[in-house]
Amino acid sequence: MSLRLFDSATRTVRDFEPVVPGEVGIYLCGATVQAPPHIGHLRSAVAFDVLARWLMRSGNTVTLIRNVTDIEDKILAKSADAGRPWWAWALQNERAFTAAYAAVGVLPPDYEPRATGHVPQMIELMQRLVDSGHAYVAAPGDVYFDVCSYPEYGALTNQRVDDMVPAPDGAGDDGVGSDKRDPRDFALWKAAKPGEPATASWATPFGRGRPGWHLECSAMALRYLGDTFDIHGGGLDLRFPHHENEQAQSRAAGLGFARYWLHNGWVTQGGAKMSKSLGNGLLVTEVLARSRAVVLRYAMTAVHYRSMLEWTDDTLREAEATWDRLAGFVERAVEAVGPVDDDDVAKAELPADFVAAMDDDINVPAALAVVHEWLKAGNTALAGGDSLAAREAMVALRGMLDVLGLDPAGAQWSSRGDDDRYAHALGAVVTAELAARAQARAAKDFTTSDAIRDRLAAAGVVVEDSPAGARWSLAATLEDKN
Repeated sequence: MSLRLFDSATRTVRDFEPVVPGEVGIYLCGATVQAPPHIGHLRSAVAFDVLARWLMRSGNTVTLIRNVTDIEDKILAKSADAGRPWWAWALQNERAFTAAYAAVGVLPPDYEPRATGHVPQMIELMQRLVDSGHAYVAAPGDVYFDVCSYPEYGALTNQRVDDMVPAPDGAGDDGVGSDKRDPRDFALWKAAKPGEPATASWATPFGRGRPGWHLECSAMALRYLGDTFDIHGGGLDLRFPHHENEQAQSRAAGLGFARYWLHNGWVTQGGAKMSKSLGNGLLVTEVLARSRAVVLRYAMTAVHYRSMLEWTDDTLREAEATWDRLAGFVERAVEAVGPVDDDDVAKAELPADFVAAMDDDINVPAALAVVHEWLKAGNTALAGGDSLAAREAMVALRGMLDVLGLDPAGAQWSSRGDDDRYAHALGAVVTAELAARAQARAAKDFTTSDAIRDRLAAAGVVVEDSPAGARWSLAATLEDKN
């Protein structure tokens, strides 16, 4: 395999060699379902969706596990504020995340385990750590990992233990009333607190409580990917303390754990990470009310996964213009040379420059440069009436975009609507209007012709005249284009 990936643990670009040739296991930290998703939450899902698609296109079998953290301090607090059971609040937001992933074409994971469904596995892992002296019971229900017991603690993020701040595990972190041996020790298990629902805690040999955030992922990665697996991924903000703690507790328990660590950049506004706490979150539902999902997908995909994506008023506008050029070419090529089977696209040999870009740490910007070279060649072929060259360009372009989850003629993006009845009715109405417009133009009745075009434009239908006749498409839904 020629793929090279930037490993956050070694801070170098390394040749990717899976544990089992031809099989790749990926664990991706998923959502903590305390609230509905904003577009920053989609960055990680889209980035690792592209990675998984490229690995599969390269001939690998991929097993992707993306967890759901459905029990956590903020979930309990926000559900209480809303007067809802915590589990109902968590499920409501989990469904919102699932809908958001599907809307932008993220392939479903092979499994999506919830933290609350894996308490027995967490208890087993915690028992191994206590028995080996790497964890201790501070009080009934409170179990901590002893960071000083593991000499490699800090290796993932290149930190010295002496330079670290106390672990943010709740009350007592300021040293007052804390049962920790060391303020930098982190919680594996947290005792039930007064006032919390009884359903939000579980009985363990160490006392009743609920899981710490870090323990969940180690237990679920072991359950579904085994002792040692290939890639652990997540947002850059998770490197410390979450991923550092995952690695420490897993390896202290004798597991090989992840061989490569990949971290994606954030979506930022004004240089600040997009988050609810900063008040700069853009809910996915709000964005999709103003823009097509494929345009949002393109905006998320077009930057390198390790780069920050600075979100501005122009982000979607620029993505939309580019997408329309790509989709427009494919539509014109289909009209000129006929459709191409999806199987042919999936099996097509991809341009060497595109392959080299994707093998270079999933360098999507460089890969898109190749896409645009083929777009230019395809448009030239169509203009010159070269059907063979136009078909070749369409197959190549669709194949490359399919890797990025952006094939305009693929099942995700080719439909004009979610209900075929509406699409059929719309097509019939617009076709009739265009026929009337063509008659008016033939009779040199340009007043009527322009009125029909304006009427269609007001309804959100864009008409484009070409030598082959009038073509139509739906207008963008961005508010500033209405």
